[in-house]
Amino acid sequence: MRLHILGICGTFMAGLAVLARELGHEVSGSDAQVYPPMSDFLRDTGIALIEGWDARALDDRPDMVVIGNALSRGNPLVEAVLDSGIPYTSGAQWVAEHVLRGRRVIAVAGTHGKTTTTSLIAWLLEATGRSPGYLIGGIPGNFSAPARLGSGEWFVIEADEYDTAFFDKRSKFVHYRPEVALLNNLEFDHADIFPDLDAIKVQFRHLLRVVPRRGTVLWNADEPALAEVIAGGCWTPQQTFGSHGADWTIASHASGYSLTAPDGTKHPLDSALHGRHNAFNAAAAVAAVTTTGVALAAALSALKNFKGVKRRLELLGTVAGISVFDDFAHHPTAIAATVAALRESAPERRCVAVLELRSNSMRSGAHREGLAGALNEADLVLVLAPDTLTWDVEETFAPLHERCRRFTSTDDLLAGALEATRAGDQVLIMSNGGFDGLHGRFLNGLANREQPQS
Repeated sequence: MRLHILGICGTFMAGLAVLARELGHEVSGSDAQVYPPMSDFLRDTGIALIEGWDARALDDRPDMVVIGNALSRGNPLVEAVLDSGIPYTSGAQWVAEHVLRGRRVIAVAGTHGKTTTTSLIAWLLEATGRSPGYLIGGIPGNFSAPARLGSGEWFVIEADEYDTAFFDKRSKFVHYRPEVALLNNLEFDHADIFPDLDAIKVQFRHLLRVVPRRGTVLWNADEPALAEVIAGGCWTPQQTFGSHGADWTIASHASGYSLTAPDGTKHPLDSALHGRHNAFNAAAAVAAVTTTGVALAAALSALKNFKGVKRRLELLGTVAGISVFDDFAHHPTAIAATVAALRESAPERRCVAVLELRSNSMRSGAHREGLAGALNEADLVLVLAPDTLTWDVEETFAPLHERCRRFTSTDDLLAGALEATRAGDQVLIMSNGGFDGLHGRFLNGLANREQPQS
């Protein structure tokens, strides 16, 4: 079958492309405003990418078009698909029908931590000989691709609550019908799709309705919103993880984090990941794989060799004593957790947080009340906030006083970052997009800054 994927550079759709090609399909795709790491990955794997939404992408008339959830009516290529009569489907539906059927599925849902936790589970299963299939919304360090079929019975999938497509407004995760549903946390996000948190809770309740009685619902007992979802109806055996009174209990110590198992035994959570949020991710992953029959000791041993995920507190390089990190954080909770994790890793070093207000929820102002507090642990905050924003950026960041500097263009922010940073700094660049290549430009600027003047 010849597939053409609209929105192929999205993290989910790029993984779908890999799976489709592994199944023997001929795969191509279209996208606009492409950026790494997925654009680089697709190029390196040889999957044909057509930039832009030109209807001529359909001239060879594919057998099926898979349409990503970022596209809507009015897009020239979407309109061309509808006019052509070519069969089309959503990414989530295609994966459910062509990949997940016949597999035992672990679905990782929640507002934060999905990519890291899905990667962790895939690695723990791989390291203990299960050869899982997986579809991850990122590039995991322990694997060479964001997705693979695998030869084992288990398939691990990052289960997004975002809507499926312009023609299917259910959350994507409803399609996956998991045997193990892991619910990491639940907060308001995706303000362009959901009017409030209650609307997202409805979708999580839909997910619970399709988890079979033979399965497991594993959820974060520290999250009141998840407790409300569970109280609305759960027909599947449950396990909890959290900081108090959970089946799997996470505790922090001077030397790191520990995990107390349901049998009361206590174990160190030994991994290269930093931060409380990652301790929760690791604990959830360990708990999840034990439901598949993996021994707890084996899971904890494999955890030590987890290499993280690209764009999740990823060290890009150190130039002139300045370490530059990339992170996907774009919600106040994730921003605060990432800053705290960086602080935890090197408390003696100055933390410079660089933030792009890019996501739909950010641009709408839905998260403005939590932004200053989320960045309070940073020594210096540099924010890209274009004049097109309709909310008061100055007022929002006023509690940070002189520690916060606003820029309306990437060029100005780059110049400001090069001027403000000094040896010993840790620079944390946060965006859910390409940030106009700021990461590489900043590293190059630091290198040029150190060159002797002729």
